[in-house]
Amino acid sequence: MIKGGNCFVPSVPLRIAVGGGLDAMALLLTESGAVRGDGDVVFHGAPVHPAGAVRLLGTDRGAAWLEVGLGVVEEQIDRVLVVGSTRSGAMRDVAGLSVEAFAPDGTSVVRYDVTDGAGETAMVLAELYRRAGGWKFRAVGQGYANGLAGLAADHGVGAVPSGVGVTVTKQDLPPAPAYVPPPAPVYVPPPAPAYVPPPAPAYMPAPPPAPVPAVAQPAPAPVAAAWWTYGPVFEPRILTGRDNDVITVDGLPPGPVVVELAVKGDGYTGLTTLNWRNKEKDNLVNSTEDDFFGRVLATVPKNGTLRMKLEAEGPWKVLVSPLAAARPLTEEEFESRGPDVMLHTAGVADLVIHYRGDDNLIVNTYELEGHDDHTELPEDENVVNEIGKRRETVPLPEGPLVVQFEMADGPWRASLKRLQPHGG
Repeated sequence: MIKGGNCFVPSVPLRIAVGGGLDAMALLLTESGAVRGDGDVVFHGAPVHPAGAVRLLGTDRGAAWLEVGLGVVEEQIDRVLVVGSTRSGAMRDVAGLSVEAFAPDGTSVVRYDVTDGAGETAMVLAELYRRAGGWKFRAVGQGYANGLAGLAADHGVGAVPSGVGVTVTKQDLPPAPAYVPPPAPVYVPPPAPAYVPPPAPAYMPAPPPAPVPAVAQPAPAPVAAAWWTYGPVFEPRILTGRDNDVITVDGLPPGPVVVELAVKGDGYTGLTTLNWRNKEKDNLVNSTEDDFFGRVLATVPKNGTLRMKLEAEGPWKVLVSPLAAARPLTEEEFESRGPDVMLHTAGVADLVIHYRGDDNLIVNTYELEGHDDHTELPEDENVVNEIGKRRETVPLPEGPLVVQFEMADGPWRASLKRLQPHGG
């Protein structure tokens, strides 16, 4: 399985091997994404969950082992995270970094080999989560450079559990509780309902409200300032489909455009532009978020045809709009989720960002003043590149300025303060 992939697993006791000599932990989370208390953290110091469904079995053959009885996990628990942490060094130094789940008869159910470990010292390797009456396994591979402390804080754990790094053996554990299989047979997921795309709306300067997620908001009308001359305005193009596809939009003016992507479903979502040789060029989207929604920047080549490779699981909608149709930043707080493209069209101001995601927050700006080539954006300036929840305040020069939330896999809010009139 590759990073972001997911599949259904049988609702039976699974034995999970964390390879690479890491210390293993499990976090049991509610729908809020947090533990209910310290009892929902299974580690060397507390190797058995109070309800008995999750147990740390110790180490064997170079792997740390967990057992998760999916059929008896409490109803309040929505997800079980499988976590690995190093005793020394970083994930990039770990050989054989992997996670694998086995059925009671020893058959391998699913395996994920982590190939992109970097400077992190703790990582959510995988998660087991409820879906459609059964359980699915997702390959996560989300690392934490600030180690278990950062991972614990993101999931409501008061402090790093004491005892992490202490070796536990099987004789140290109490006997496993008797497993009572559920009366229902092994869950077989029903076929996905047929997706009927909505009819394309008549053109309006503002894109329609995004179908997912709930926090998504429609973009406003194109910028009305008389001095806005950067890039042509054209009628937005809407395309719909399902699952993996190659998207082609002809007859566009060359230059930067805003691509809005909405996918209903879980699993990996990727969007990459293709060059004239049909080779991948610019990676626009790389996300494991369910029901992905976001707006990204793409550049239409001189032949006027934008081609993109889409990787998705489920129905999707793509809206290609002119740069001038991006939402302007104002002093009114705007709430969104995922990547986005916004415009700063007034005078000097401070940009205030509240980010509530767990992964990277990357924000770039493109200063358009004096840039006359409308077929390409000027060189970008990276103003934010941080990991995890935070509040940032960034000084902005006088517009026109493109503000790109390049990576933001989580909810965020943005607004301007100390805004000055435009002097142009």
